[in-house]
Amino acid sequence: MMIAMNETRTTLFLQGREIILIGTAHVSKESIDEVTQTVREEKPDMICVELDEGRYRAMTEKDNWERLDVVKVFKEGKGFLLIANLVLASFQRRMGQNLGVQPGDEMKAAVKTALELGIPFTLCDREINVTLRRAWANCSFWNKMKLLTSLLASSFTTEKISEKEIEDLKNRSELDGMMKDLSEYLPPIKTTLIDERDCYLAAKIWSTGGEGIKQVAVVGAGHLKGIQTHLEKITAGQESADISNLNAIPPKSFLSKVVPWLIPIVIVGLIAIGFFRVGPSQSFAMLGRWLILNGSLAAFGTLIALGHPLSILVSFLGAPIGTLSPVISVGLFSGMTEAWVRPPRVSDAEAVAEDVSSIKGIYGNRILKALLVFFLASIGGAVGNFISIPALAGLLF
Repeated sequence: MMIAMNETRTTLFLQGREIILIGTAHVSKESIDEVTQTVREEKPDMICVELDEGRYRAMTEKDNWERLDVVKVFKEGKGFLLIANLVLASFQRRMGQNLGVQPGDEMKAAVKTALELGIPFTLCDREINVTLRRAWANCSFWNKMKLLTSLLASSFTTEKISEKEIEDLKNRSELDGMMKDLSEYLPPIKTTLIDERDCYLAAKIWSTGGEGIKQVAVVGAGHLKGIQTHLEKITAGQESADISNLNAIPPKSFLSKVVPWLIPIVIVGLIAIGFFRVGPSQSFAMLGRWLILNGSLAAFGTLIALGHPLSILVSFLGAPIGTLSPVISVGLFSGMTEAWVRPPRVSDAEAVAEDVSSIKGIYGNRILKALLVFFLASIGGAVGNFISIPALAGLLF
């Protein structure tokens, strides 16, 4: 095994094949130039890019958002997943705005150059939805709250990032510091977003080549060192190139299965105890208080989102149903109603990537407003439940 490397490029000679790893910053003009130049100079037999099928379609198909069915997203329980996707995309997009570069332009440059030279290319990253679902499943409740807070904060930050700071992201010492901070703040997220994908990318790069093949792999600079380590382990027989386990969604823990049932059981239990302990009239009073607290706070969340009056009414009436059914989100009815009474327009679909980065854009875009209604109604209903439990207990005891 031989290795040649600098800060942004590593060349590995492993078992008769040459693998050139290019570490990029995803909103860097220099990365675009380096990728294009390397592919033209090296003329590899295969190019691997750190993209999955979904992100590749989003980058290359102009009508990708136009085909989005918001109601279907809610029905399939993917509302929070779509919100996370949009927030992450918004953060990267804003990083590149001042530099005239869009997230993933260096990946697009690699694919474009490959097509021009007739070089086959392959998408080597894990599907983003799988990554996010694994990250969410591996987080404790506390870490989930920290993650949501970080995502929302990053979505609306106005901090400007200079071109020098972007290029510094490719520097080994800068990256080491960032990885250390991430591993200390959210260890499960670092494991899923970085460590697992290092292994996944390395295995995909290795499986797409063969003896005597020269490959160029374009990856984020944060994965450079990890991919190299995993490639060396694969060739040494210390690690398998089978990554099927990294595509699996971890089963829910016993606690995560029980908790969704816990709140409705406690609420129904308190009201039932009230019926036998203090009589039907007090029991009905407890039921009425829960319905008002749960429904009104869900409706208030929809009101904050400036939802349609019908959406507000549906939030109030649907929140108790959502609470008593662990498989139905409180915001499901509200989001679907909003998307029905205010159907998304083509202009909303075309502008969603840009509108998600501002409060005005979110409120003015019907796709994003439906998601906001779904999110705030869900939060309102959840808060209503937490408030109603001690309130019901107070009436009972």
